[in-house]
Amino acid sequence: MAENKAIKDGKARQERARCFNRELSWLEFNARVLSEALRKDNPLLERLNFLGIVSSNFGEFFQVRVASLKREAMVNPRQRDSSGLTAKEALGRISRRSHDIVASQYKCLMDDILPALAEEGLVYVRPKSFSTAQKNYAEGFFRHEVFPLLTPLRTDLDEFPHIASMQLHAAFLLDKMPGVHRKETGLLPQSDTDLLALVPIPSSLSRIVYLPGEDGVRHFSLLDDIVTLFGRELFPGYNVKESMVFKLARDADFAVDEEAGDQFIQAMKEVLVKRQSSFPVCLWAGSGSKKLLSLMKEKLSLEDGDVYCVDGILDPGSLMELSEGDVAFRLSYPDWPHFYPDSLPEEGSYWNTFRQRDILLNVPYESYDPVVRFVQDAAVDSHVLAIKMTLYRTGSNSPIVQALKRASVNGKSVTVFVELKARFDEQRNISWAEELEDAGATVIYGMVNLKVHAKICLVIRKESDGIRRYLHLSTGNYNPKTARLYQDFSIFTSNPDLALDATLFFNVVSGYSIVQSMHSLSMAPVNIKSRLIEMIEREISYSSPDNPGLIIAKMNSLCHDDIIEELYKASAAGVRVMLNIRGICTLIPGVKGMSENIEVSSVVGRYLEHSRIFYFKNGGNEELYLSSADWMVRNLDKRIELMFPVLDRDAFAEVKETLMLYFEDNTHRHTLMKDGSWKPLRPAAGEAAVSVQEELQQKYRRRDETRKSQPKVEFEVRRKN
Repeated sequence: MAENKAIKDGKARQERARCFNRELSWLEFNARVLSEALRKDNPLLERLNFLGIVSSNFGEFFQVRVASLKREAMVNPRQRDSSGLTAKEALGRISRRSHDIVASQYKCLMDDILPALAEEGLVYVRPKSFSTAQKNYAEGFFRHEVFPLLTPLRTDLDEFPHIASMQLHAAFLLDKMPGVHRKETGLLPQSDTDLLALVPIPSSLSRIVYLPGEDGVRHFSLLDDIVTLFGRELFPGYNVKESMVFKLARDADFAVDEEAGDQFIQAMKEVLVKRQSSFPVCLWAGSGSKKLLSLMKEKLSLEDGDVYCVDGILDPGSLMELSEGDVAFRLSYPDWPHFYPDSLPEEGSYWNTFRQRDILLNVPYESYDPVVRFVQDAAVDSHVLAIKMTLYRTGSNSPIVQALKRASVNGKSVTVFVELKARFDEQRNISWAEELEDAGATVIYGMVNLKVHAKICLVIRKESDGIRRYLHLSTGNYNPKTARLYQDFSIFTSNPDLALDATLFFNVVSGYSIVQSMHSLSMAPVNIKSRLIEMIEREISYSSPDNPGLIIAKMNSLCHDDIIEELYKASAAGVRVMLNIRGICTLIPGVKGMSENIEVSSVVGRYLEHSRIFYFKNGGNEELYLSSADWMVRNLDKRIELMFPVLDRDAFAEVKETLMLYFEDNTHRHTLMKDGSWKPLRPAAGEAAVSVQEELQQKYRRRDETRKSQPKVEFEVRRKN
């Protein structure tokens, strides 16, 4: 009775809540990613890739968000979030929904994707189905290539062996062979009970192992399959009774000591070490061994709800190693080129173009090369005096980092604001930050208690008419690799007001400068939130039944209670609010008297939608902004972010046109319902199919064709003989 009453009370609180739970909203985003894997009209390898993204997303989610909730459940067990849930209640719902998603994910993998791959000539062979030739090949491969790399770990000592977070391991259940252990030594276990041994799967080897097969058909197995099949050779004198492949997620939600001063890098390195030995959060395991699973749960102090046991391949994303040659061509998306912007010269410098007008870049439809070239040109241009830049995630072997090093070597003043606290990129950022320092650049490691998430590059150049500043502002990271997959807007400009604000911004984040009023840029945590609230309230004041206000916004996540309450006020005042949120959205739409004028949709497709665009009708005097910040507490209150206006008339029209197109998509868009579910949109009978990403790709293709078809005009110059 008491349990039923608690459930009823919980449902009542949810009905009264003014927000969805953040973590449950994120899970629905991952379900939308999974829906792309379930679509039969997507190419086979792309469906497999979406399955891998689901697993990768889960990895970070459990290491960070679920770990944080587990700590919250211990420290503040009665504390309720804005959705009305305690941490324990949220964890229960997260576990149930996650298990549903994982079950659908592996049903798709094992019952759909792998059989379809087999029809295409890529056959996954489990060890129990090896032919004699395949088993002999696998055994030779194990002995010569794998065995030397393996390190079996015993578990009967005082301390349980360390299990690295997110690394594949094999577990073996052993018992002694009769008559072998007559003479016991201190090196051998004394127990007569079953023994548990662990073996890390070496990440230095490819996980895909190709096997002998028939002509025209490629058979493959997995490295972990082969380790478990021949693992008995690691334990002479013991029988292997059972085996299991598993992966453990540990708490990765660590904060660095912000007061470490000159020892900040060392403090960050200590965080990385702690992450590998922190408390276990959840376990993914292959099926087949209840005894091993029970032992692992006991040793790691995990509950049943923390364990995800699957009859299939852990980490399906690693199967993307199969996408090579003809297979990739046949089973992947058709090639979408990244077109060079028609507004920029392909040869020569950009400086003259930037002096004349702002240049808008929409990646990945347009090439990211101009951003890289902007920094590279500045590095070697003799007139460039200084480069100031923020870097959050740049990827490996970054050409931008190389250009900054070259600029410093060339005697230019180079100041780089590196955010070492970019989670899971810390080690990489530490490495190239030290390289920049070695090259002579000034490196500033973020700010105390605030992550620097703004995306900005300022180049100061001496010209014939004086000093001129050139500016690049972006919604996305300076990472050429992700720029091929993430949709982001950026602007090149030499607008004096924006350039002055950029100078003030860098002065604030680099030294002791008091925050000064900026004319065009808004900066979090100083005034982006207050500016957004001001513009929402302005929209309310201009709105009338005959001429209702309009707010349109696109972003990654919306979960800031203050902003949500302002949007509810706008809805109640008759303002129409159109939101396109890729990931988390805790706002509840369509509730009479609260949010009936708010619609929320989400587009998940070939490219990851990453840009942040904010439009305000403003009584007919429209305003449009781009930003590095989502409408989240961490972005608006705890990070250094920038929001910048789109001032150029042509750029304004293009961004607005693109923004509206996201609300016309009827092939990859989902609509958020007031019960928290997401309804997929599909074309009605007789309705033309619209995919925003395909529409944009065709738009830039036509623009590129027009540019290439225009004849080059050459002028003949008369000269006196």
